[in-house]
Formats: sequence, C-alpha cells, structure tokens
Amino acid sequence: MIGKLIIASVITGLISGIFIAGYELLITFTTYFLFMGNPIQTIPTLPVWYIYLVPTLAIFFVNYMVSRDKNIREYGVNEIAESIAQNKMTLSLKTLFLKVFASTLSLSSGFLAGTEGPSAGVGAMIAYHIHRLFRLPEMLVKMMISVGASSGIAAIFVSPVTGMAFAVENIAYQFLKQYIGYLILASMLAFSVSINFLEPILFEHSHGRHFNNDYIIANLIFVPFITAFIYFYLFLKKRVLRFIDLEIFKNFSRWRNHIFALIGGGAIGTILLLKPQAAFSGKLIVITLINQEHHLSLALILSVIILRIVGTTISIYANAVGGVFLPLMSIGALIGYAFGELLTTYYFPVEPFYFAAIGAAVFMGVLMKLPLTAVVLAMETTFDYNVVVATGVSVVLVSYFSNLYFDIRKKYTTRAD
Repeated sequence: MIGKLIIASVITGLISGIFIAGYELLITFTTYFLFMGNPIQTIPTLPVWYIYLVPTLAIFFVNYMVSRDKNIREYGVNEIAESIAQNKMTLSLKTLFLKVFASTLSLSSGFLAGTEGPSAGVGAMIAYHIHRLFRLPEMLVKMMISVGASSGIAAIFVSPVTGMAFAVENIAYQFLKQYIGYLILASMLAFSVSINFLEPILFEHSHGRHFNNDYIIANLIFVPFITAFIYFYLFLKKRVLRFIDLEIFKNFSRWRNHIFALIGGGAIGTILLLKPQAAFSGKLIVITLINQEHHLSLALILSVIILRIVGTTISIYANAVGGVFLPLMSIGALIGYAFGELLTTYYFPVEPFYFAAIGAAVFMGVLMKLPLTAVVLAMETTFDYNVVVATGVSVVLVSYFSNLYFDIRKKYTTRAD
C-alpha cells in the first residue's frame, strides 16, 4: 500500500506540474492574443473603444458560463476543503474545464484575479482520478485530494514550501501528521516541473541571517500604515460595494450580474487606459517592486495602489473567476514600497524593496487569514531575517487591529459577500 501511495503521489505531482504550467502559459498566450502583444506596450497604441470592449465582453461571457454552472464561480480552495470533509470530489471534469477557461478569460482580459483556486482544483481532480485508477481504499480519498490540491498550488506559486504551507493552512491541516510525506513528495515534484516553465517570485537583495536593528522602528511604524490601507480595502469591499449590491440594486436583482459586469468591464478598461501595469494578476508587480533598486515616484505608486484596490474589489463583484492571493500580494507590495519611499523622503535609512516584500506577505496573510503562509512566503522568497521577522510580527498585529472593526472570514475572501 505504501508503494502505491508513493507512486500515486509521484504521478499526481508530475501531471499537476505539467497541467498548471500549461494553464499559466495559456493565460499569457491569451493575454498577448487579446491585446495583440505585450499589453503594457500595446495598450497605448490600441483604440480606446477596444480597451473597454475586451474586458466587458470577457466578463459578460464569464457571467454567462457562471449562470449555466454556479460551481464555475464558487468552487475554489475552501470548497476543496469541504469536499475533503465530505470524503468525495464534488467538482466534475466539465466544471473544472469551464472554470479554467473562465479564469483564463478573466485574467487575460485584465481583471485582477489570482490563479490558486483553479490550480488547486486541477491538482485535486488529477489526484482524485489517480485514486480511482489505482483503486486505493475509500478512506484515502481525503488524503489524495489534499495531495493533489497542494501540488497544484505549489506548481502555480513556483514555491514548494509556500505551496505546502498554503495547502496545510487551507486544506490539509487535519492530515498533516499522518500524510505529510506524500504531500511533500507531490508538491516538490509539481514544483520541479513548473520551475522549468514559470517564473518564481525571488528577492535579490537578501542579507540572510544578518539582522539590521535600524529597521525595528520603521517596522513598528509600518503596522498602522498598512492597517489603514487594509481598512480602505475592506471598507470598499464590505461597506461600499456591498451596499450598492444589496440596497441600490435590490430592485434589479435579476440583472445584478449584468450591471456588475458593465461596471467591471468599464472599471478594468479605465485602469488599462490609465495604468496598464495596475491590471492583471499582479505577479510582475511583486517581482519588480521587491527587486527595484531605482526609486519610483510616490505619486505613481499611490495611484496604482488605489487603482488595484478598486480593481480587485470590483473584479470580485463582477464574478471574475480566480483567487486573490497574487492581487493582494501586489497591493501589499505597492503599499510597502510607498512606505519605504515615504521614509527615505525624510532621510530614514531604509530600502523600499524590503517593505515591498514585507507588505506583500502581510497584506495577503491578513486578508486571507493565512499568517503561517505569510511567514513561509516571506522566508521562501527572500531568505532574509529582516523580512521574515517583520512579517511575522506585522501579520499578527495588523490582523488584530483589522478584526477590531471588520469580520474577516477566510471563506468569503473571493466572494462579494
């Protein structure tokens, strides 16, 4: 039996890595197809009507698919955890295919969504069918779904330890002691495949175990700074847009998805015209900011922060298919970089890219209620104690302050309510 489990884990990891790499490359290909090349370069040359047409038509088509199958929108990481609790896989192959297609269309047209939900679904479905192929005992269905989901996440993050921490904190925590070996095996193999095709998020300025005490005061000041932006994000999502959804549009509930699709298409089109780099998932933003040695304009950074916060919340309400892991990381990286630039303006001896790395992990960790994943992410991307320690302290304090006025629930992170 142990031999079968090892072979099943190996096959799950390898196939998940191949499929997830293909999924990410499909998003890139579709993006270049829709915008006739690299969107950052081509958007300024395209007609204004076309920039608005692409995201609007894309989100209308996505909403049509959602109306035909609700699981395309709803089924994500948390639903996989529920499947594990029920000891079955409730996501059909057809729904999974449509979800990946809807996610590709959402991300490639400019909507601010992540890829972890569909990736976890792909890995879980692969593992589920391998379980059936190998005729493993029914009691191992939960374990195999956990292994598959974690391998999918490890592949899309191109970070094996972060992927495992994310999966353990979201999905497989109850199986950690008994089945962690198989989870590690599949995650590492999925990562080993995806690293050949996808780009990981890496911090180029690591000082490793060298700890700089000059950053302690700056880190403490950063806590209320990033908390204020988390308040703004939650206020916009939970108070403003939810009020519009439930109160202003309550008499038009039948047309709710159409109205928000129009709002979403218009908002993303505007963001693409103003700042193309403020749209899409945000992975490039994170990589750029945490390794940026040249100082950027504070006004530019703040404008992109506002655009991405608005774009991310509207994408959720417009039913863009995907997660929020990378979009939240990108907002946090922007906030951290802006904080570093603000301190350097007053001759405070800090580097903005350090706070970009801290902000990326903290913003995601607080809003997705993933403190362990935030710390592991900071460790695996930077290997720098200055970032890891600051992330650990900040994610706890900011979570506490944020929960004083907002009820942050992991289950509804990617939902309008």
